[in-house]
Amino acid sequence: MENGPAGTLRGALDDLRRLLVGADYPPSPPVGPPGRWRRRWQRIQPFVIPVLVFAVFGLTVAGVQYLTDTRDLAGWLVIGLGIGGSLPAVLAPFRPLLAWRLGYLMLFVGVVDARPADTWPWSPVQVVAFLFVLLLLAGRTTLGVAAWAGLLSVVPAYLFVGTAANAHGVAVLFTAVVLVGDQVRRRRQSQRALAEQAERSELEQARRAVLEERTRIAREMHDVVAHHMSMIAVQAETAPYRLAELSEPARAEFTAIAGSAREALADMRRLLGVLRSESPAAPETAPQPSLADVPELVEAARRAGMAVTVAADPAPVAGRAVPEAVGLAAYRIIQEALANAARHAPGTAVRVAVDAGEQALTIGVWNDPAGAPAGRPPEAVGPAGHGLTGMRERARLLGGRLRAGPTSDQGYAVTAYLPYDGPAEAAG
Repeated sequence: MENGPAGTLRGALDDLRRLLVGADYPPSPPVGPPGRWRRRWQRIQPFVIPVLVFAVFGLTVAGVQYLTDTRDLAGWLVIGLGIGGSLPAVLAPFRPLLAWRLGYLMLFVGVVDARPADTWPWSPVQVVAFLFVLLLLAGRTTLGVAAWAGLLSVVPAYLFVGTAANAHGVAVLFTAVVLVGDQVRRRRQSQRALAEQAERSELEQARRAVLEERTRIAREMHDVVAHHMSMIAVQAETAPYRLAELSEPARAEFTAIAGSAREALADMRRLLGVLRSESPAAPETAPQPSLADVPELVEAARRAGMAVTVAADPAPVAGRAVPEAVGLAAYRIIQEALANAARHAPGTAVRVAVDAGEQALTIGVWNDPAGAPAGRPPEAVGPAGHGLTGMRERARLLGGRLRAGPTSDQGYAVTAYLPYDGPAEAAG
């Protein structure tokens, strides 16, 4: 990149070339998520073209009337000057460079038949339209191009304005318009950068939440599988002592099974050991919660002040053949749903239902309407909000599905379907 005076001069010439013959700027993209004003703009957008046509007609009539009263020109020339003076204001929102070029040309053409004694050789409509064009151009282009536009726009003022004081006033006015437009452009750029950064941060938080939840699930699943592998090893090792009539080949087979179970358990712990080390402290020794712990979870929520009712007591359900992984996922989903209800709908009634069918476990947590706007999911309310992401991830890894959203009475519901046999059962 060329630096110094030569680089500055080359950059200035590039800006001048862009202003005079460069490609025009496309319409400005929206900044951030749709807000109230943008939604209103979308509603009135079909009426923009008729309004612009009416505006051109009104401005043209006003300009023609002024020129008719102050100039001695033919009718067709008066109409042409009136249209040429107002048309740039209509083109500016869509093609700012073309609008400035046309408006700048009209600054020279618009002085036709102006009296030498006139201190202001242009019609007021043409001046206002050109200021509008200059403002929109400065708000869309770079400061260098806007500075050239303001500098060149001052030239007709010193050529045609009757007094030097008025010419100086025009120069100050054009400079102020360029500076205001440049500040508007800088503000829009800052808003766009903030919106992009917020979007990237939101995506990164969502990815981090998924990774954290997968880590937690893997850690808990490891504990569940490790329990079964340990039981296999223990049963295989103690079988020769519990069953005295076993033959030597059977004893050797049980010994091989026990050795394979211990090797598989050691390999699993080595592979997933990093997932169990969130802190260098002692490893977790508490047993993982299951479906049988749901009543205790509900009772803890009641002690915290929540009005929780259980549609079907999950205690007898735990006695059925519900896999430990499914019971653990159900407990975590109910736990997160109760936490979201307490955080985002405090003081409302909450209902919990657990139904253990023949092929899958179905759970549901409903809360009554709260003060927050309806239809806004709990995870979108707070800055940390990735509870639903974790719940969906748990259900998906088990081959199930989870639904969360507002209810017809403006409350909120979380329902999950967790098959016993994994993804194959969920597909059916």
